[in-house]
Amino acid sequence: MKTFRINKDYQIVCEYQKTRNGFKHTAKLKQMTFFNTVSETKACYLNRTWESFEYETVIEKLLSFNTDIIPKGTQTKFLNKCKGIEHKKVNDQFKTVSMVAQIGNILCNDQKETNDWKKRMLLAGLPGLSIPDDWNELNENEKTIRLDNVINELKK
Repeated sequence: MKTFRINKDYQIVCEYQKTRNGFKHTAKLKQMTFFNTVSETKACYLNRTWESFEYETVIEKLLSFNTDIIPKGTQTKFLNKCKGIEHKKVNDQFKTVSMVAQIGNILCNDQKETNDWKKRMLLAGLPGLSIPDDWNELNENEKTIRLDNVINELKK
């Protein structure tokens, strides 16, 4: 469960729930004074979402039904704030992973050990990252180039 405060009068309460075929996000617009539900909606997914922050789709859907309660300008400011906060968290995580991976340049004794360290740290810090199938066939110089490119992208 995650709560998003829109203003002093309203907040959105979001939840994740498993379904038979995947999962769904639910969102409820709550009035702060009596904490009663004003409106609610859901978004169903089979395996994953493509959102810039968790619950983005269901929140946008909920807000679009409630323009009489939450003016469009307030909705836009709220969504931009949520996106900014979540993007900062992701960028901070990426920078941390890149710094930890670069420690291999200091701690390790040779190129192979350094590449193994960087690969291990990237995989640990970025769940879902996939390594090419032919990775073990690459020479150490090519691995270094590729790993350093990923690390440099994470620092941006």
